Amino acid sequence: MIRLGIDRIREEGSLFQGKRIGLITNYSGVDSALTDDMTVFYEAGYPVVKVFTPEHGLYGAMDGASVGDGIHPKYHVPMISLYGSKLEPSAEDLSGLDLLVYDIQDVGMRYYTYIYTLANCMKAADKAGLGLVVLDRPDPLGDKVSGNRMDPKYDCFVGAHRLATRYGLTAGELGYYFKNYFGLSLDYRVVPMEGYRESMKWPETGQLWNLPSPSIHTFNSALCYVGGCFFEATNISEGRGTAAPFQIYGAPFVDMDHLVKVLRERIQDPNLALRTRAFTPFWSKHQGKTCFGVEFIPLSADLDFMNPALILMKTLLELYPEQFEFRSYADVSRLTSLSGDHTVDDYLKDRISLKELNERWEDESKEFAVEVKGYRLYE
Repeated sequence: MIRLGIDRIREEGSLFQGKRIGLITNYSGVDSALTDDMTVFYEAGYPVVKVFTPEHGLYGAMDGASVGDGIHPKYHVPMISLYGSKLEPSAEDLSGLDLLVYDIQDVGMRYYTYIYTLANCMKAADKAGLGLVVLDRPDPLGDKVSGNRMDPKYDCFVGAHRLATRYGLTAGELGYYFKNYFGLSLDYRVVPMEGYRESMKWPETGQLWNLPSPSIHTFNSALCYVGGCFFEATNISEGRGTAAPFQIYGAPFVDMDHLVKVLRERIQDPNLALRTRAFTPFWSKHQGKTCFGVEFIPLSADLDFMNPALILMKTLLELYPEQFEFRSYADVSRLTSLSGDHTVDDYLKDRISLKELNERWEDESKEFAVEVKGYRLYE
């Protein structure tokens, strides 16, 4: 089994000894023995004097919910939310600190918000003259880079900084990218993992699944979050509020037998099984209503769900043009903010084929992979 960054903080005492630490974390911040990182720090003799929390807060508020500040119930230190009235710490928030430490489990996709909390904290630390340390954790999807790069015109909190959709980096490696991208001079350090290889998918790490957020219940949910997240831009349920988010898709108006028959003709992937699925979300879209649709079951950690997700979206749009709806995000289509540009929209409207989309994205992902090669820690 690999050793996480949090497992190794006693070995890196020079980074933490005598420092007043601000810890950026949530409930995914546990060591390999599943002890929470606050306790690990206190037992190591490193005082955490403030806690900063990303989306979902420290204890798992629902997706998109604004979270307020508070006091840690066990250690009685201030907890400052970075997903409520503000998205980055203020100068006042950072006063009295010597160091920021980031310890949150990521999922490796551009539209997952924790990485933007990291970027914002790095910029704030740079202004305040503080150092920042990342306690590294696996990218559950491994080192594969794929998808397009974010168009800066559409930068937002679910996509920014010219990242590839699937960026194939750990949080520690990504921090080096951010430091260079923003031209920061802060003292940035990483406590790396031991025994980790870049190509590892989560099952190979030997770690128990570490729930990163309320709707990524399992590693299979993380696999199907690749592309499945685009359904947030629609009125089709992506399974939030069910036992299998991002594996189940549907709506009350869908004929699931016909849908699955069509999908079996269009999706030929040996890493994926699918079946008809009726479900009732207990929250989120279509709450309390019976939905009909499809369930996807990954058969391998090598599954790339992007193309099946795009085929599913286009199929539903073709079958239900009157009922299918898209949503907006501020002044931009939610689909554009999630997908990074208009390429997916072009595919859905038959302006380009799926093959052409993949060719365009491959060029951009190769560019990103070359750009980040020097930031990799585990080659």
